[in-house]
Amino acid sequence: MKTLFSFLLLGFSGLSMQLYQQKPLEQSIADGEEIYTDFCLQCHMANGKGVPGSFPPLANSDYLNDIDQSIHAIKFGLKGPITVNGKSYNSNMISQGLDDEEIADVMNYILRSWGNESSTIVTEEKVASIQK
Repeated sequence: MKTLFSFLLLGFSGLSMQLYQQKPLEQSIADGEEIYTDFCLQCHMANGKGVPGSFPPLANSDYLNDIDQSIHAIKFGLKGPITVNGKSYNSNMISQGLDDEEIADVMNYILRSWGNESSTIVTEEKVASIQK
């Protein structure tokens, strides 16, 4: 009986942890907005338009079409020339030290803000799969 109770307790604990880790998209977006405000807004601005010639826009950004590349930039930073919406940028973006869940949240927020209309849902597992 004790073994059965322990087994059931472990099973319910595992299930509740799995459900906890898979937060609803709306919560991920809300969390992502807070993360954006704390870590990204300084360069990419509140309107997502960036700073011409210095920091690329996230608003209506074709760079976001490559989800893996976008996650990689947030996760590991970005150095060297890139082209966004036909314009060249050559700034450094250092990694902000966000964990995989925070990166997933901020990506879900960015992908649905300032004219971006992605149906992609970025998960913590997706972010974890992106390697240097």
